[in-house]
Amino acid sequence: MKFSVLARLMFLLGGSASVSAFVPSSRSGSGKMCLPLSMVTSSPPPTTSSTSSEGWSPDSWRKKTAHQMPVYEDKEALQGAVDQLHKASPLVFAGEVRKLHDNIAKATQGQGFLLMGGDCAEAFDEFSVDHVRDTFRVILQMALVLTFGSSLPVIKVGRMAGQFAKPRSDPEEVIDDVSLPSYRGDIINLEEFTPEARKNNPENMVKAYHQSAQTLNILRAFSTGGYADISRLHAWNLDFVESTDAGSRYRKFAYKVDESLRFMKAIGVDTTSPKFQHIDFFTAHECLLLEYEEPLTRVDSITGRWYDCSAHMLWVGERTRQLDGAHLEFIRGIGNPLGVKISDKCTPEELLEIVDTMNPDNTPGKLTIIVRMGAEKLRKHLPGLIEAVQKEGKHVLWMSDPVHGNTRKTSNGFKTRDFDNIRAELRAFFDVHDEMGTHPGGVHLEMTGEDVTECVGGFSGVTEETLKNRYNTSCDPRLNGAQALEIAFLMAERMRVRTGLPPLE
Repeated sequence: MKFSVLARLMFLLGGSASVSAFVPSSRSGSGKMCLPLSMVTSSPPPTTSSTSSEGWSPDSWRKKTAHQMPVYEDKEALQGAVDQLHKASPLVFAGEVRKLHDNIAKATQGQGFLLMGGDCAEAFDEFSVDHVRDTFRVILQMALVLTFGSSLPVIKVGRMAGQFAKPRSDPEEVIDDVSLPSYRGDIINLEEFTPEARKNNPENMVKAYHQSAQTLNILRAFSTGGYADISRLHAWNLDFVESTDAGSRYRKFAYKVDESLRFMKAIGVDTTSPKFQHIDFFTAHECLLLEYEEPLTRVDSITGRWYDCSAHMLWVGERTRQLDGAHLEFIRGIGNPLGVKISDKCTPEELLEIVDTMNPDNTPGKLTIIVRMGAEKLRKHLPGLIEAVQKEGKHVLWMSDPVHGNTRKTSNGFKTRDFDNIRAELRAFFDVHDEMGTHPGGVHLEMTGEDVTECVGGFSGVTEETLKNRYNTSCDPRLNGAQALEIAFLMAERMRVRTGLPPLE
């Protein structure tokens, strides 16, 4: 179905490599107040609910094996931190969560695209209004480009306000023959390589909660305070394309958006109205530290359903998605939209079991499958997974995580990711869905709005030699703002072709 220029932009209200390498080979807030949850009290939540998850309670995960969980030596301090979290206000509200669920349900039916991005892991000493603002801004810039290219509403979700904990391949880290516990994210221990910093500290959970509350306040202010003005976003995008080649597709694409905005103003559309300045923005993080998630899980006073009020959406990672494990046990009982990361190690049979565990009622919008494999493995394994899910009539949203399967270490010791490999995995993701006749429903990126030098390639010109200039990550390498926006332009052109429009020549 083809859309007019005006209609394509109105959808936004709902909610040095060659670009040609990414196209198919054949074509070369609402302002409504959310009602409070009933469990904002000084006592722990009850252990029963009206959820249909049989035998589930917020603490039933404790009967299962929990992988990637820290061991706290001071049990009294742990209980004190958990008690503080039980008494704390929810960070998000059930009405907001249900709105995200509805949006993802539409995307599951091919009527939307989920854009998720943010830091690999948030850190206490990196927190600032500017840091939050810069990432928020780039996500909005990307969403504008993707909306125009896809003719679909783009659901905007930040890996923010809770993305602190990280799974580790090795429990110990060795430097100069000194062995200490691995850094697991500021919510658990600290990055400094000292015995005191690497000690698991339960008080860090309380500190992470308060930083998350501040982050959400900043995001809500920017989402509704005019910062998301569509004309401002486009002006920022034009700043990016000015750095590209004079005849680049990026410029041609951006100028088409510019023409559309001019047309809208010419026919009397008021782009300064609240509809063009207010947006819905949601948060998500990996459901890893269950000692943190459990006390923030509350009963909604309207529906009687349990919601994890630490974020609007949560996902389970590749290392913690065991069918008999604690993480799937916890996450299966909450009402939030959920995600699960899978690699080429996941078989079709295992995936179907995971889907049935996380979404037993087969509710559209409940489950997003986040694929992280690398381009070649994705082309080999993803078709069988899609076929199995289709055959059983399961409602899921397919999302690409093109960064985690493309991490490598350079000869000078830096962990990095190649822009070309990230682009290749995204191209493979779209190619497979074209072949299968299914909807490529989203992208999940580790990125920042800052001008870091952590991933090599792209028009930003980062090389292995310049990685040391601004290598600021405390965990995995992130795309910088320019690289993330370049990815958005690449996807937008591919999505433009999917709508039936000719590619930009």
